[in-house]
Amino acid sequence: MGVTLNQDGTVTFENVPSYRWAAAINVEVPGFGVVTGDVAWGGNWFFLIKHHPYTIARANLDQLIQFTWQVRQALNAAGIRGAEGAEIDHIELHGPGSSPSVNSRNFVLCPGKEYDRSPCGTGTSAKLACLFAEGLLAPGQVWRQESVIGSIFEGRIVLRDGHLLPTITGEAFITAESTLILDPRDAFCWGIPV
Repeated sequence: MGVTLNQDGTVTFENVPSYRWAAAINVEVPGFGVVTGDVAWGGNWFFLIKHHPYTIARANLDQLIQFTWQVRQALNAAGIRGAEGAEIDHIELHGPGSSPSVNSRNFVLCPGKEYDRSPCGTGTSAKLACLFAEGLLAPGQVWRQESVIGSIFEGRIVLRDGHLLPTITGEAFITAESTLILDPRDAFCWGIPV
């Protein structure tokens, strides 16, 4: 996995091999009915939903969190898993981008009932894998993914040794620096033993 600092200040990194595990999986979600999505790996396990009744916007965060949390619980209850029985712990909704230059806008529920403020690197990778599996994205083609708060990642795929490798380009800013002081006299300086 490589990382490149681009001249415009953005960073591009190559993610892990990604793939769609299962397409058009139906799950009965109490209070919402049948929800259909794809199961994909992009560094985490995702259930990606294209068709849902929500507008992906900050004003709808409570609804988005509630819906995706219920989907996650329903997947667990139904025993729907990723490869080797792995738990699907990220739920990703897709909708139209905010402008013609953006391919899609997403909302990603993460573990702990938190949501990703970015378009999610692993989530974008999972989305790219699904698009490729559907024949909707060619190697090298740019996919612009927007987050629920409006930040944007650009994704591309390359095929290498039979694997789909996503590259993600985006930007971030340093918000803090800190210094850890680990005193060897502190029995817990490296954490609490289990």
